[in-house]
Formats: sequence, structure tokens, C-alpha cells
Amino acid sequence: MNSVRLRRVGMALLAPAIAIVVSVLVTTIVIAAVGSSPGDFWSAMFSDPSPRLRVNIINQTAMIYTAAVAAAIGFRMGLFNIGIEGQYLMASFAAASFAGAAYLGGFLNVAVSIIIAVAVGAAWAGIAGILRTTRGVSEVISTIMLNAIAVTLVGYLVDRHGVHEGNSVHTKTIKSGSMVKGFTPYEPRDGQVWALSILAVLVGVGFWVLLNKTRFGFDLRASGQSQSAALASGVNPKRMIVIAMMLSGGVAGLVWLPALFGDAGSYGTSYQSQLGFLGIAVALLGRNRPLGMLFGAVLFAFLSAQSNTLTFGTDVSPSIVQITQGVAVLAVVVAYEVVRRWRTRLERRVVADEVPAATEATA
Repeated sequence: MNSVRLRRVGMALLAPAIAIVVSVLVTTIVIAAVGSSPGDFWSAMFSDPSPRLRVNIINQTAMIYTAAVAAAIGFRMGLFNIGIEGQYLMASFAAASFAGAAYLGGFLNVAVSIIIAVAVGAAWAGIAGILRTTRGVSEVISTIMLNAIAVTLVGYLVDRHGVHEGNSVHTKTIKSGSMVKGFTPYEPRDGQVWALSILAVLVGVGFWVLLNKTRFGFDLRASGQSQSAALASGVNPKRMIVIAMMLSGGVAGLVWLPALFGDAGSYGTSYQSQLGFLGIAVALLGRNRPLGMLFGAVLFAFLSAQSNTLTFGTDVSPSIVQITQGVAVLAVVVAYEVVRRWRTRLERRVVADEVPAATEATA
């Protein structure tokens, strides 16, 4: 039994180890190929981050992790929700517009804005789910198109109804009574850890409970593995597709809210895009598991924050960090598949060796 457990642990650690080695080697080769110093790059990337960067890493981790969970919900259902970018864009604009209008005050304004963000994100993702179940349109194509529509629509609404200040335009600024700042772990100049980053924790715990402790989670995983088998067991695959897409979009609607209520105060030039695509990469990196995605979100946030030191301390382009992130995702996906096939081959060999022995003992 101990040898079996050790073998399983070794197999579980082998894929990440291979991915790390491959990522380091490929990144080092790319840096050397462009004429920069790999030593300077790795020295800068793994240097102790400043207090300001530490705060930034925590805040970015929360938003990236939320986006990763949104992507993982779709992946568990066998859906590729590439529209997280557009879903949290629409949700962020809707929440910022409502909160800035100040129909309500204080925490009630924040709570209703969060509900609106979830509803808008779910509705925007639900369009792709309905198109998939009624017209057979791939969710990949529909969500890509919805991303483009969201950018154009929000841009038009902000320009038409937003507040123009010089060359910038934004929604109405949220009043100070409805801002949720957070706490300052270091000096005030180093920034604050946004209080609504707690949403990422709640989303992660909720995702684990949903998948492992509820009937809906079982139906979701069953439908993702085999829709025909799920249908035979009484699950409606089409309904599950729509629900899974809306649930994914609802979680996506929460992505930028910590920054909105913690620092930005409005939707405009301070809006941070590309978090949806980072979330998809982290979901793949973490194998759609809550703890794995947490490590992936921390890694991506750390690499992004540390890339700032490359500009000032080395001659290495910060774009190399994006290459590192991409290589890490590809290496993990390939490494897990290689290890899975190797493990399957070993298990078959063990079974093949044990069957004749068992037959002889019986005879």
C-alpha cells in the first residue's frame, strides 16, 4: 500500500516538475536568442518584491483567480467559455453605472451593484448557451463575437452617457460612502489590499462545494464527460449547458469589482482588461481544481508584478514574461497528458503481470 501511495504521489508531482523544467529551459533559450542575459532575467524575476508589489500581487491574484473559476465552470461542463473578457466588461460597466448613480447609499449600494454584476455577466454568457442549445452554434465562436460586441457597446455607452474630463471619459464616480477600501499591510504609500478580494475566496470555496458536495455538481461533471450518459441517467444536457454558461458568466461578473470599489471608483481609463484571458490560462494551468488554480493565479500575478523590475533593472523586455506564462500553460497541458499516458501504460503492465500470477495461484 505504501509503495502504491508513493507511486501516486510521484506521478502527481512529475507533471508539474516537467512543466517547470521545460518552462525555464524554453524561456532561457528565448532570452538568449534575442541577445539578452538569462541570468539578469531570472535574478530580477525571483528577487524579493517590494511592499507595493506584494500588495499588487495579492489584489491581482484575487481577480485572476475569480476569472479562472469562471473558466473552470465551463471546462467542467465541456464548454470553452472564451467570452469571460466580454462578460466581466459588461458586468463592470453595469455595476459602475449603478453604483455611480447613487440610487442607494453605503453598503446597500455595493451589495446591489454586486448582484447587478452577477446578473449581467450571467445574462451575457447565457446568450452563448442559448445559441448552443437551440441553433448548435459553438460557444467558442459566439463568445468571441460577444466579446467584440461588448467592447463596442460599452464604448458607445460610456462615450454617450459618461463623464468627459479632458481626453478621458468615465462613468459617474462612486461616492466615498460606497467605496470598500480594504486594509493597509504596509505604509499607506504602498497601497491597500482591496476588501472585496474576499469575493475570490468565497468563489473558490463555493466552486469546490458545488462540484464535490451537491447533486448539481455531479450532474455538471457527468454532462461534461458524456452528455449521452448524462441524458440516460435523467439529466437534461441542454439545460445544463445554459445553466453552466450562466453560472460561469455570473462568476465572471465579479472579476473587476474589487478594483472598482477598492480603488478605481468608476469605469474608465483605470479599467483593467485581459483578466479573462489570464483566467482561462490559469484554469488550464491549475487543471480546473480550486487549489491548483490558486497556485496558478499567484504565479501569474507574481510574474506580472515582477515584470516591472525588468524595465528598470535589466535590458530584458517585459514581454518575455508573457512568453513565460504561455510556455508554462502549454508545458503543463502537455506534461499532464504525457504522464497520464505513461501512468496508464504502467497500470496495464502491472495488471498484465498480476493476472497470470493470480491464475496460477488459483490453479
